[in-house]
Amino acid sequence: MRSLLLPLGSLIVLAACGSEPKPVAQAPTPPPAAATTPPPPEKAGDVPTRSNINISDDIRKACGITDADAYFAYDSANVRPQDQAILQKLANCFSTGPLKGRTMRLVGHADPRGDEEYNMVLGGRRADNVKGAIVNAGLSSSKIATTSRGEMDATGTDEPGWEKDRRVDVMLGS
Repeated sequence: MRSLLLPLGSLIVLAACGSEPKPVAQAPTPPPAAATTPPPPEKAGDVPTRSNINISDDIRKACGITDADAYFAYDSANVRPQDQAILQKLANCFSTGPLKGRTMRLVGHADPRGDEEYNMVLGGRRADNVKGAIVNAGLSSSKIATTSRGEMDATGTDEPGWEKDRRVDVMLGS
């Protein structure tokens, strides 16, 4: 009997070893790159390229800035590439120019449309994004403080007024 079990056990082992190996698991193929999502549709009366970076008169005079208009879209906190020239002037003025050693305060604002808490966050994002652009232009982050007033100072009642409400005020720090 023992002589029968040995060959039978060998056959079972050989049969198990002879099966094809399981394929090695491969990482799933990544989905094709997603197309960029188009921006939300414009709201009636909105000019999506406009809102304001409001630079105080004392900074404008000291830094030689004559046209300080830069704009945010409705419901946006993005700084556009064309705004970089003015933000670069600010960075230079505060790092090596007449205001060297001084600090800058950025206060973000929003128009009154939307939830109060949302507008407070949006104003903060606007100020933070302007700060990021100025830091990228060369001014130390420690020289810039940001805050938000949200819709608290909003006075607009139509698109031209709301356009002025969507801004970041640039002021000398204390």
